[in-house]
Amino acid sequence: MPGRVRLRATFGDPGRYGFVTSRCARPDTMERMDSRLRIAPADLDDLGWIAGIYHHYVRTSPATFEVEPRTDATWRAWFDGFGGRGRYRLLVARDGERVLGYASSSTYRPRAAYASSVETSVYIDAGSTGHGVGSGLLGALLIELATEDVHRACAGIALPNPASVRLHEEFGYRHVGTFTEQGRKFGRYWDVAWFERAFPDRSAEEAS
Repeated sequence: MPGRVRLRATFGDPGRYGFVTSRCARPDTMERMDSRLRIAPADLDDLGWIAGIYHHYVRTSPATFEVEPRTDATWRAWFDGFGGRGRYRLLVARDGERVLGYASSSTYRPRAAYASSVETSVYIDAGSTGHGVGSGLLGALLIELATEDVHRACAGIALPNPASVRLHEEFGYRHVGTFTEQGRKFGRYWDVAWFERAFPDRSAEEAS
């Protein structure tokens, strides 16, 4: 069936993450994933790994517009914003004890009417890109969000970043606009392309 992509059974719980549904995902992206990799909700012991992955991009890339590493207290407050249920999730990809990447869904905007929209992010260890880790993480995150009251998933991508654009388009995100020169880092301005992915409207279901 087009759009149904088989994940290796060793990725987390096969019953939970065994299939990723996407209009655009390609089976060959999943074949690149290492069979030892497991995707699961993050726990507190993963936070040091997550910080290390993220701080690499803070120092070297416009993928994040932060310019200074976060403090331990900031990381702990960030981690406490996620849960095992609800709209805000944090998943990691592990190879044994090592975390190779993470995906999260967080508040898109603080005002109440935005609550059914989330912003998704995926960060991969710099030495582990190109092996389907991002595909596995984003696919698993979207499975989780499909069970919640989420109407739109949004992602902002600093340009140029063809790999991230391709990843999001594979999972049904569509480009809805580009903000020019939105951030200044490394002595220059960067454009940000915004993508969104629609989920079925759950408002009637939630009201019943």
